[in-house]
Amino acid sequence: MGVSASQLNKFLFVKLPSAFLCGVRVKSIDEAKCVTSVKFRWINQNPFNSMYFAVQAMAAELSTGALVINHINNSGKKVSMLVASNKAVFTKKAVGRITFTCNDGDKIRSAIQETIRTGEGVTCWMTSIAVNEKGEQVSVMDFEWTLKAK
Repeated sequence: MGVSASQLNKFLFVKLPSAFLCGVRVKSIDEAKCVTSVKFRWINQNPFNSMYFAVQAMAAELSTGALVINHINNSGKKVSMLVASNKAVFTKKAVGRITFTCNDGDKIRSAIQETIRTGEGVTCWMTSIAVNEKGEQVSVMDFEWTLKAK
């Protein structure tokens, strides 16, 4: 059984308090996708009256990383995970509630199965797409996860 949104939000509070204080939350997670969100507020603003890019990066990374955690947990094996690199494109000011969606569950499951099968390190690029309340894309972030079976 995978991890739940409430378990991940408790994890945020304990292990990633800056993300929790900025309002980043997991809304839903399943085998295929993870959805996170954060609302533009005083604590996560930049001088241009929109959400600070690093807050967007925290929410986007969580949408990918939560899927990694979920699939590692489901594998029953010990697998280390680490972000090796990331890329971001910002297309619109992030104001209001921003929702981040990663649909790469199948991709990360395959990568985890490969590292378990071979014992070698594996990398996997995962994408998180952010939209505002109107459904307009505000950013796209890609994270390269490295995985290695222990």
